[in-house]
This record gives sequence, structure tokens and C-alpha cells, in this order.
Amino acid sequence: MPPAAIPDLTARQLQAVLAVADYGSFIAAAAFLKTSQPALTRSIKRIEHLLGVALFERSTRRVHITAAGREFIAVAERMLNDLRITVHSMREIADEQRGQVIVSSIMSVANGALPRIAGLYRKDRPGVEIHVREGVHGTVLEDVRSGIADFGITYVDDLPDGLDTVRLGSEAFKVVLPKNHALAKRRTLPLSALDGIALVSLPNDSRTRRIIDAAAAAKGITLRHAVTVTQFATTMSFVRAGVGLAIVPGSAASDLPHLGLIARPLTAPVLRRELGVISLRGRALSPAAAGLLALTRKQFRTH
Repeated sequence: MPPAAIPDLTARQLQAVLAVADYGSFIAAAAFLKTSQPALTRSIKRIEHLLGVALFERSTRRVHITAAGREFIAVAERMLNDLRITVHSMREIADEQRGQVIVSSIMSVANGALPRIAGLYRKDRPGVEIHVREGVHGTVLEDVRSGIADFGITYVDDLPDGLDTVRLGSEAFKVVLPKNHALAKRRTLPLSALDGIALVSLPNDSRTRRIIDAAAAAKGITLRHAVTVTQFATTMSFVRAGVGLAIVPGSAASDLPHLGLIARPLTAPVLRRELGVISLRGRALSPAAAGLLALTRKQFRTH
């Protein structure tokens, strides 16, 4: 429909028509709308002129609705009701009470800090859905650059152009081992202590694996990657079963006691990576996504 065929009516004008229909009187309707009777009369005449039909028949005592008026009133009620629902929905979104957030995260954070952060966020915002895409560093970059994810949580050194970064802090790598392992008595573990010991490791194309292998090569240490898995949860299960030890980012080594496992800081060398939130440059976050990002920054500062 061309624009010229659509009458230029405001919500206030629609309310005026409904008020006259409800009260059957211009005087009563004007009082309800807090306007003057002449002003309301002019408004109704303007609407009728735009529509090209009479909506009301005036008599000395009563205002009667025409057939065209009854049809238009039904439309006006539906339009105003739809507008109320839409405005309410928009306010819910602005207040972070409704919406969806898609977060792409490296596995160590997705398996470590992110569940706690998501739980805190949804405690006050139960209407917001959080979708988590977990993967390796490269997957997080691609999710953010393609627009699939609102933001990503990953390592932030050597990032490509086109991304905005909010640093969360650094995390050190740790060694995960059973409580009864011979090395469990030590407070820290140098990388040399793992020379020749069976390890449960991530694939060699993961950033975590490359960092560990590069450090071992620099020290002339031979690491024996006995089992390769793709998830940190699976890593912990294999360590618990006694298959081998694991070197993981610190955020992946949380909540271990109930599994019968412990974590010891890796030393000589100490391996650290900078963690942060990345987002596509120029892309505005939704209120829900911005709220989750702010909470993520706060939780990393306090833990």
C-alpha cells in the first residue's frame, strides 16, 4: 500500500475515538481525556475527514456510532492493544527482563567461571535466555566475527583487527592430578616433574596444547600425551580414572575436590594467558548482552 493511502493517525486520536464511543458523549469523553469539548470535536472531525466516513451521528442528547464507526473502533482497539503489548515488551528488553544472549567461550571458562556467572545473572533476570557456544580459541574468534555470538570470552593476546577487547585478567596453568598421586604432596609442580609422565591433553591444534608444548620444547622436556580429548570435563574424568595427569588453564581447574582431584600451580616456567571479552567492533550490544558482559567483568575482578 502506498504511503498516501495510509491515514496519518496518532495513538491520541485513536484514544479519542474510543473515548467518545465508550461514553456516548463528547463532554464526558473530553473530561476523561482531560481536553476541551471543542478540541475533541475538532479532532474527531479531522479523523473522519482523513478516513472519508462518518464515525458518529450527533444528536442533541446522544452520540451514536455508525456502521463504519463500529468497524473502525474494533481496528483502533486492536492497534492500541498491540502498541501497549509492544511497548511493554520493549521495556522488558531494555530492563533486561527478556531477550537472548549468545556467548562464545573457550572451554576452560565455559566449564569453570561461566556457569556461576550465568547463574548470578539469571537470578534477577529469569526471562533472559543464555546460549553458550564452547570451543577452542579459533572457534570463539569465528563466532564473534561472523556475528553468531554477541560476545566471546577467550585469550586476548595477538587478536586480529576488527575486534574490541575488554581485559578480564590473566590465568595461570595448573596441573590436575588425583589426591593419592605421588606428586600430590608437592605444593607446586615444575614442568620438568612431568617429563615422561602420561598426560591427558587437548588436541595439538588447540591454543592450550600449543602453549604447553612450546614451553616444554624450550626447556628440552618430553611430554607424553597419552590420551587426547576435546573437552575439559572429559579430561577430568580420565584423570580421575588414573589414565594420566593434565595441564589446564586455571579456570578449568575449579570445583575438583568432589571428583577426588587436586590442582597444583605449574612452575618453571609459569604459564599465563590474558583472558578477556571480545566483541565485533561497531556492533552495539543488546541490553541483556551488555548486562551479562558487565557482570562477567565484575565477577572476574572479585575472584
